[in-house]
Amino acid sequence: MSKGKDRAQAKKVVQAQLAKERRRTVTLWTTVGVVAVLVIAGLIGWGVAAGQEKDTAGKLTVPPSAVDDGTAFARGSGPVTIDIYEDFMCPVCHEFEKTSGPTVTQLVDAKKVTVRYHPIAILDRASTTEYSTRSAGAAAAASVGGKFFEYHEVLFANQPAEGSAGLDDAKLIELGRSVGLTDAAFADAVNGRTYTAWATDVTDKASARGVTGTPTVLVAGKKLDQPTPQALTAAVEAAGA
Repeated sequence: MSKGKDRAQAKKVVQAQLAKERRRTVTLWTTVGVVAVLVIAGLIGWGVAAGQEKDTAGKLTVPPSAVDDGTAFARGSGPVTIDIYEDFMCPVCHEFEKTSGPTVTQLVDAKKVTVRYHPIAILDRASTTEYSTRSAGAAAAASVGGKFFEYHEVLFANQPAEGSAGLDDAKLIELGRSVGLTDAAFADAVNGRTYTAWATDVTDKASARGVTGTPTVLVAGKKLDQPTPQALTAAVEAAGA
């Protein structure tokens, strides 16, 4: 009798251990399943977000205020048109703005000219982050907030060195805030690359128009070989302003 009881007791212990092991296995695989689901969900979420950013960057969105076939931003209302093709990474463009920018402003204030600024991206190779494209896109976003010229000025005032990474998106957004672009729309456009495709498109159009370098300055459709303050003033006067 004692042996029978011992065998029964041993059987119960074995059954209990087997049941416990089954519960452990179920719990383990349930946990693994949950983790797998979470990982897959995370990957899907990342993929969707990455896809959305790629779609945004690949979609041609033209800023509403852009003129000249959507390639430029106008300043002034005078009878003579000055077209300025610039790259925000271009040091010669920066020099042009320092030396001839005040003359351009004087001509605008005198209501002699309408200036069309064309931000193009031909120097992406001069940075490690395609800064020319990113800054041109940020300038387009600034135009939507009514601050293109102010942002244009602050970008040149903070121009990074050629060959550097360029300003990151956070800095581009910070510079926007410094000129009054404090709403989320500007930051979202910079982070989301809303105007990346536009920057590429206007660069292609500039090339098709014969623009091979920056700065390229035209007065009444005629290119100035040396866009000095004196040459600008003389060309505007010759055009009849």
